[in-house]
Amino acid sequence: MIHRPSLSEFKAAANSLRPPIIHTPLIPFRGGDYGTNILLKPEILQAVNSFKLRGVFNAVASLSSEEKARGVSTVSAGNTAQALAWSARHFGISARSIMPETAPATKIEAVKAYGGIPVLVPVSEVFRFLQEHLWEQEPYCFIHPWTNRQVMIGHGSLGLEIMDDAPDVDTVFIPVGGGGLLGGVGSAIKAVDPSVRIYAVEPEGCPSLRSAVDQGRPIPVECKTICDGVAVPYITDEMFPLLNELIDDVLLVSERSVRAAIRSLLWNNKMLAEPAGALALAAALQMPSTQIGKSVCLVTGGSIAVELMMEILQEDQ
Repeated sequence: MIHRPSLSEFKAAANSLRPPIIHTPLIPFRGGDYGTNILLKPEILQAVNSFKLRGVFNAVASLSSEEKARGVSTVSAGNTAQALAWSARHFGISARSIMPETAPATKIEAVKAYGGIPVLVPVSEVFRFLQEHLWEQEPYCFIHPWTNRQVMIGHGSLGLEIMDDAPDVDTVFIPVGGGGLLGGVGSAIKAVDPSVRIYAVEPEGCPSLRSAVDQGRPIPVECKTICDGVAVPYITDEMFPLLNELIDDVLLVSERSVRAAIRSLLWNNKMLAEPAGALALAAALQMPSTQIGKSVCLVTGGSIAVELMMEILQEDQ
């Protein structure tokens, strides 16, 4: 089981991450009748257009000189790989990422542009690499995208920013794939104010955490969703106790609602979000404003394929 990082660990990471991590603002959502009840946290403003840079940069920075010299590696649908390549370039070391063949071309090309090496394999091989700890057979220093403690602590800096900017927040909506973001942000927020409600959000087509909570243990699920950034078919045994302890509920969102949230973010707030990046807002919009109170929705990433974006924009409202 992974234990909650302490508030002092989160604060230390937040101080050491700047620069290159920026303190992203809270921006009122301008769609519908929610007024200022919904605040957006646009992590698309980070250097690699996603929150992943927080945790990955913190993890790479925490390595010893000897570990950095080995180069770094990870497994990723795209955003972690981009963050790793960017961080590795910052420290002048090499970065390699195992990625699914189905990863959006925009994410693959971005990894290359940052100097990383994407290794494309079938989706089943991606998760086999993780489940069988195949990284232990390689020379690289492996940065696990979910269970690495320094990754989680780096992500938690986001939670501290929320509590600094909106100390009266009632609810925070957090997308969940493997759980690194939820574990870090949720732990940081609860350390500051345990009364804040934490809603984990998943697509209906990949309900890993929802299924684990319902069964009382992690179970594999089938994943079929446009939200590639959170398309993780299981919650690890190490992560589940922490995630289950942090959340107030797990909300499932339809593909239709995700697409509508992407359009709404673009038209109303001029924010370009990928499907996983729009999950939190999609969940908030399906709940009565009186039920969520003052809420924050994490807009976690903006790497979306042009073709998918055009398809979504041309759909009926």
